Amino acid sequence: MPADKLSTLNQLNTSEINPHKWVILYADYLFTYAITRLNDEELAKDLVQETFLAALEKTAQFKGNSSERTWLTAILKNKVVDVYRKNSSGPGKKSTVKEAEQEQQDFFDSEDGHWNEAHRPQEFGVEQDPILNKEFNQILQNCMQKLPVLWLSVFTMKHMDDASTELICTELKVSVANFWVIIHRTKINLRACLQKNWI
Repeated sequence: MPADKLSTLNQLNTSEINPHKWVILYADYLFTYAITRLNDEELAKDLVQETFLAALEKTAQFKGNSSERTWLTAILKNKVVDVYRKNSSGPGKKSTVKEAEQEQQDFFDSEDGHWNEAHRPQEFGVEQDPILNKEFNQILQNCMQKLPVLWLSVFTMKHMDDASTELICTELKVSVANFWVIIHRTKINLRACLQKNWI
């Protein structure tokens, strides 16, 4: 973080907010938060602006129990979940546990649970920490963008936000069985996409 931002942050009392400095201090962070969860630059920009507007309307509710950044991030997180909910509420085929079990049999040996030969993952051939590898991360983002909206929402909430299964099911109105089917299918699709585009 640049020294000027850091010194400004240190000068702010956690019980006081300063909307005049929000854009300078938090816009980049909030945009990064939104873009990694939505992979849509325009929507991410819009949500950051909506977050600032919502926060301005709620300044009296800020109690100082957290930092401004944490408070703004919580508002943005709710807006991202609203997008997930809106996108996932359209008509769509609900998956069944039976379908998931059949898919499991297609990919995994029922005796020992290991991958079947035809579906065994190939080596990715990436650096020790692939998240640090910019090219890999870009390919992963592109693969995630190809997922159905509901799948992307479930996967992002589970693996990026560490949301509980119960919360995800409640927020996105999916059954627990459907949740696990979506997670399974998402992982298989991401793996196939990564193998095709990275290896």
